[in-house]
Amino acid sequence: MNLHEYQGKQILKEFGVSVPDGVVVESPEAAIEAAKQIQTKTGAGTWAVKAQIHAGGRGKGGGVKIAGEMDQVFDYAREILGMNLVTHQTGPAGKLVNKLLIEQGIYYPGESEVAEFYMSVLLDRAKGRNIIVYSTEGGMDIEAVAEKTPWLIFREEIDPSVGLRDFQARRIAFNLKLEGKAYKEMVKFVRALYVAYENSDASLFEINPVFKTSDNLILAADAKVVLDDNSLYRHPGYAGMRDISEEDPAEVEAGRYDLNFIKLDGNVGCMVNGAGLAMATMDIIKLSGGDPANFLDVGGTANASTVEAGFRIILKDPGVKAILVNIFGGIVRCDRVARGIIDACKSIGSIDVPVIVRLQGTNAEEAKQLIDESGLQVYPAITLKESAELVRKAV
Repeated sequence: MNLHEYQGKQILKEFGVSVPDGVVVESPEAAIEAAKQIQTKTGAGTWAVKAQIHAGGRGKGGGVKIAGEMDQVFDYAREILGMNLVTHQTGPAGKLVNKLLIEQGIYYPGESEVAEFYMSVLLDRAKGRNIIVYSTEGGMDIEAVAEKTPWLIFREEIDPSVGLRDFQARRIAFNLKLEGKAYKEMVKFVRALYVAYENSDASLFEINPVFKTSDNLILAADAKVVLDDNSLYRHPGYAGMRDISEEDPAEVEAGRYDLNFIKLDGNVGCMVNGAGLAMATMDIIKLSGGDPANFLDVGGTANASTVEAGFRIILKDPGVKAILVNIFGGIVRCDRVARGIIDACKSIGSIDVPVIVRLQGTNAEEAKQLIDESGLQVYPAITLKESAELVRKAV
């Protein structure tokens, strides 16, 4: 589950990670009040006005402005709120800005003693260990740094049996070329960041930049936080942070029916039971000359209503030119899937794309009979090779 920057910083602050003071607003008038509140509390004379969307690159897209005067806070808030912010992560469609984070300014003109670093905590799946990835080159595209100057990217593996050791936190501060107070503050920052990552059941913490102020304080100037959906039952407060307006509507609808659905950019919709079979089906689609339009796993407990819901979700995609249903009836019964397909087709009405159906396993013969007697225009297949050939003809 992706979080907005302000939500991620709330979690960081809970665990003692230093972040700038900020207030979330939804209008220019509220932005002014927030700026006054921050000034009273911190004495800040500058403010950052930040669009809150689930995407990076906001600054380059015009979604982050630094205001040096109170009037500018109002003007920038009015400019950014309601804009369709396009970044390299949103795609050309962009995302609508509904909220702003008004934050104390930490960039002071003319100061040469500030510094920006990159730091993230995530799981290295190949090694089965958490790692801290960090660099002296913060505040820019870390992908470009990794490509052009990979020696500036450092990694610290964490042994799960002992957790982050003190010497590792000190090594990170040393590799970032810090001294004195800044060194000590970075050690504290790294420790708190890792505790926050573990205790919030996150799958990613990315802080870019980690900011060193002129008086050697270390702050999380930005925060990208992704939480593990499967752990939300342990964190009821975090579940309320979900912003479905930032998610794909089809994926939100699929979630209501407990369907595992991910929207892709292809032209062949697929409905499968089991993640492994789904991946194989997507490979078959690619090899046949098509592109998967989605990943849809109806699971082992699918019934007619969930299958119908999945079918409807696939058909809402205007880019779908064919649908491949590939079900192996181990736990789920093929006749249930067939009934869901029939119900979906009848309730939707006319379907203008070819539907290729491969049902094998439990009650496969009953499923075939149901489809044959339904009068639907579907293309049956027995093997994956036959499915691929039918997909090739369809697209």
